[in-house]
Amino acid sequence: MSRTLGVGDAAPDFELPGTGDRRYTLAEFRGRPVVLVFYPGDDTPVCTKQLNSYNDDLSQFDDLNAQVIGISAQDVDSHESFSSKHGFNFPLLADTDKAVAGEYGTLGPIGFPRRSVFIIDGDGVIRYAHRAIAGLTFRPVAELVGELEKITA
Repeated sequence: MSRTLGVGDAAPDFELPGTGDRRYTLAEFRGRPVVLVFYPGDDTPVCTKQLNSYNDDLSQFDDLNAQVIGISAQDVDSHESFSSKHGFNFPLLADTDKAVAGEYGTLGPIGFPRRSVFIIDGDGVIRYAHRAIAGLTFRPVAELVGELEKITA
């Protein structure tokens, strides 16, 4: 069963395989903010638009020393293909059993991942949480950068 994490809660650590032929943990990014992006699927129209927008404006995240990380249930091979096709400059992690999605409360009623974004500060505390009811839109870069500016000021 999914629990509901919110602002002020400690972000659960995880270890997942990802692009670049390595494993990633949340803990390795301690000391800097993390924009954790749960997305439903590789090469789907809205996910492609969302991740391309974050990649296109990655310098805005970099300026705030923030690390963008994408997570979905597809495997690493799917992520490598998707990332290579679009030139993403941030890792995509494979949560194939949806355990991390469950920890963050991003699974919908029938187990499908919902488009969600969490901003985690350098101490590992959630400072922003958005879970979409329907995955037809996504949080714009300007909104996420604005939230990052609040915690890095």
